[in-house]
Amino acid sequence: MKIVLPGGTGQVGTILDRALSAAGHEVVVLTRRPRRPRDVAWDGATLGPWAEALDGADVVVNLAGGSVSCRYTPENLRTMMDSRVDSTRVVGEAIASARRPPKVWLQMSTATIYAHRFDAANDEATGVIGGAESGVPDYWAYSVEIARNWERAQEEAATPGTRKVALRAAMVMSPDRGGVFDMLSRLARLGLGGPVAGGRQYVSWIHDEDFVRAVKFLIAREDVEGAVNLAAPGPLPQRAFMRVLRRAWGVPVGLPASRWMAEVGAFVLRSDTELLLKSRRVVSGRLEDAGFAFAWSRWEGAAGDLVRRARVGRGLSRSSPRP
Repeated sequence: MKIVLPGGTGQVGTILDRALSAAGHEVVVLTRRPRRPRDVAWDGATLGPWAEALDGADVVVNLAGGSVSCRYTPENLRTMMDSRVDSTRVVGEAIASARRPPKVWLQMSTATIYAHRFDAANDEATGVIGGAESGVPDYWAYSVEIARNWERAQEEAATPGTRKVALRAAMVMSPDRGGVFDMLSRLARLGLGGPVAGGRQYVSWIHDEDFVRAVKFLIAREDVEGAVNLAAPGPLPQRAFMRVLRRAWGVPVGLPASRWMAEVGAFVLRSDTELLLKSRRVVSGRLEDAGFAFAWSRWEGAAGDLVRRARVGRGLSRSSPRP
């Protein structure tokens, strides 16, 4: 198959590009900074010659959007919104203008669309969309609005010949440098991976191999469209999640952090505490109902595999927990 990845140079795009190319597919990456012969230049906002790459393609997986690893200033939040909505809108325009439009358009979304909650897991049928919770910072509602507008841009695209799926993905865990697993592992190995603000907030996640398998599954399943959660069946409270990760790295202790300490740490890392404090208790209802079986359903096994792969990739021995 010919598969086009707009915004395919980030962590998730790199994972997909690597796996799909290894499986023998023709993968074309749309990027602002082409580096390889098969990369195609685009600006993520306006139609141009890049749209020809979609004409005759089998699949489009749009991953474009500004990084969430930043301070949530009004300017950065607006960049997150515009980069997601504009790129989704223009991908829809390119598909609509294609003589031979792709059969399926998988559009990246986010599990952050769901409410901050502890009492029950959010699936597609019964999950509570966020934005109206009490006792959380007001700007968290803007993150939900970004996700809603992101999905709405795909829904409103006039592409009747193309099946559309929105991927409400949890954190994709891979051993690649710079990803969320790399960041959390660094904290754990420094002895800083303890409970944050009590650690009750849930962490939803998906192993990178299951993410790739889910994408392939959704490409093949012509009867599935609309929003689909991509999250392993076992979300954990943050304190338990980090305890498992520390154990996998062989680190016995993780210092706890209060809410104000998390604020200071996020400021230093140029990130935001929403990533640490929002309870993302999300599971994949539709995916499993359609017959998808997770290879990595429990965090204990997934963390062990990811740590093993990280050690091999970085030449670390089992007795080397420190970065």
